[in-house]
Amino acid sequence: MKNGTVLITDDIELNRVILREILHADYDLLEARDGLETMQVLKEHGDSISAVLLDVIMPNMDGFQVLDQMQEHQMLEKIPVLLVSADTSVAFERQGYEHGAFDFIHKPFDGIIVKARLKRAVEMYASKKQLEATVRSQTKTLEKQVKKLEKQEKIQKATNSNIVDVMSSIVEFRSLESGQHVKRMKFFSKILAEWVMKNAPEYELTEKDVEKISEASVLHDMGKITIPDSVLLKPGKLTSEEFDVMKTHTEKGAEIVQELEWAQDEESHKLSYEICRYHHEKYDGKGYPEGLKGEEIPISAQIVSLADVFDALTSKRLNFK
Repeated sequence: MKNGTVLITDDIELNRVILREILHADYDLLEARDGLETMQVLKEHGDSISAVLLDVIMPNMDGFQVLDQMQEHQMLEKIPVLLVSADTSVAFERQGYEHGAFDFIHKPFDGIIVKARLKRAVEMYASKKQLEATVRSQTKTLEKQVKKLEKQEKIQKATNSNIVDVMSSIVEFRSLESGQHVKRMKFFSKILAEWVMKNAPEYELTEKDVEKISEASVLHDMGKITIPDSVLLKPGKLTSEEFDVMKTHTEKGAEIVQELEWAQDEESHKLSYEICRYHHEKYDGKGYPEGLKGEEIPISAQIVSLADVFDALTSKRLNFK
């Protein structure tokens, strides 16, 4: 089996005969007598040609001009060219490399050297083509996988968002709050978070953080589903003991959020936990459950706390604390 197809270009027939004799056992051969014929053969058989042995001094179009033409048609990326010449000077080889030659074969020909240099060129370009094909194939596979993952991620996000909405709706239903409370909390939290992002750069909030805080705000009272109806739905003022029970909704909510870790990304889960646990902390340290002071309170919880107070002051709500 032959090792590929080689194009021999030389205006002197004797040179072509010698090269043909050296290479015919290992390669299928094509021939051209000048640069114009070379370009014609390349255009007709370029996809099947493994290498070109190109004489430099030829009529009509010399070897350097052929290299320039091949470069213009992006052929040198696929086909190695070995310049054939009696000139062995450094200046000549430099000029050849500048025009895109891969290697050189010098006259008079030495069969072993011709075969070795041609073999190296053919094998190197064959390996390059194989590698490029592998990369293209793997890239296509990766692109398909990325699209599949993106689709799955969208579905997962939609599912997770629905789960969070359902949980917040359960809280609203149990506490007899209006469904509009959740929408208002998201809106007010977003407005406040945007203000912090623009006016308090020390918190380093991003637009993504703003959206996540807004989404997580709907879970702030998640723990209320653990509070007895006798306390949660009491129309009048709570006793000291009842208020102690009510205050546990922050810790209970944080515990529930911990169990929802699978339904949120890492940052959303962290924010949800902070908001559930710390949205009743006060800047002076007199809040609950831990009595945090000032900047000990996560900014997410500070934002949602303000949103909750504002909503209570501007709408009718049961048992606002």
